[in-house]
Amino acid sequence: MGKYKVLQVGCGKMSTYTMQYAMEKGYDIVGALDISESVIGKDISTVLGGNDTGVTIEDIKNLDEVIDRVSPDIAIVTTTSLIGELADILTTLASKGVNAVTTCEEAFYPSVSNPTVTEKIDTLAKEHNCTITGTGYQDVFWGNLIYTLGGATHKITKIKGSSSYNVEDYGIALAKAHGAGLSLEEFARDVAAADEISDEERQELIKSGTYTPSYMWNVVPWLADRFGFTLTSMKQKCVPIVAEEDTPSETLGTTIKKGYATGMSAIVTGETKEGIIIEAECIGKVYGKDDVDTNAWTIEGEPSTSVVITKPDTVKLTCASIVNRIEDTINSLPGYIPTSQMGEIEYINK
Repeated sequence: MGKYKVLQVGCGKMSTYTMQYAMEKGYDIVGALDISESVIGKDISTVLGGNDTGVTIEDIKNLDEVIDRVSPDIAIVTTTSLIGELADILTTLASKGVNAVTTCEEAFYPSVSNPTVTEKIDTLAKEHNCTITGTGYQDVFWGNLIYTLGGATHKITKIKGSSSYNVEDYGIALAKAHGAGLSLEEFARDVAAADEISDEERQELIKSGTYTPSYMWNVVPWLADRFGFTLTSMKQKCVPIVAEEDTPSETLGTTIKKGYATGMSAIVTGETKEGIIIEAECIGKVYGKDDVDTNAWTIEGEPSTSVVITKPDTVKLTCASIVNRIEDTINSLPGYIPTSQMGEIEYINK
């Protein structure tokens, strides 16, 4: 492994681990950018802790100039959950020939929710011989783990999964996207209504780049691609998780009242040409004192198999997955390449 140069884009909670893990694996952090005045101009040790490194966090507005100055091999992008919001960053990286791997959940398989932006990035990446992809916790726990279980199955009739996570761990943008803090009326209007539409209306939103997918909307086609299934239809339903008592939220800076939404459950169901159903649910909410992360999947068929993982360290697992995909991304074909086409994610020795 060569000492690849890494540019960190986004210096929030996730970057604490992506930078630490990348450095411990022998990669060289050559630059860092953010939008927050609270960290711009400070050494990355402000985020990491420890002694100064000599790498100063710069304004994301200077992305072009920073790329030209530090010539990174790859960028780690840990900012938002929607690829449309990342379009400027990813198109800039692609046009500069910089590989990029992002925690953006929609970026896991974005062609099914925002094909216009995905195609633009794909074209630029191919022109400039670099690779853009999305990865994280879902790469293993909603993806390759399930694919591996399939390898011990004679006949699959249905793949069913459910995963829960604390939106407090991922920042305010994600919490708001899950409807945390909304009244049930506001949730119905601002979140659930987006899926109370016909398939034709949904496709129009997708084509226009204005559709807001749940995380599983991009996981179901990833699984179909990895297994070699052909999707024929998908549908999505979002329902609020209702607070049974007043629930404080550090991320929102308030207490969510009893009867308000702490987050949501989103269920995506995909039908395939092969007759196999893929049903995946994600539950993202502000946790109460007794809540923990869980990940449960079942492959129904001959034989049927279930796996349940309790208390996975979702944030750290996401960040380790990002770092372990660095070389896969650099060595991949150019373009927007989902990790479903990169093979299994592997542990990387230092």
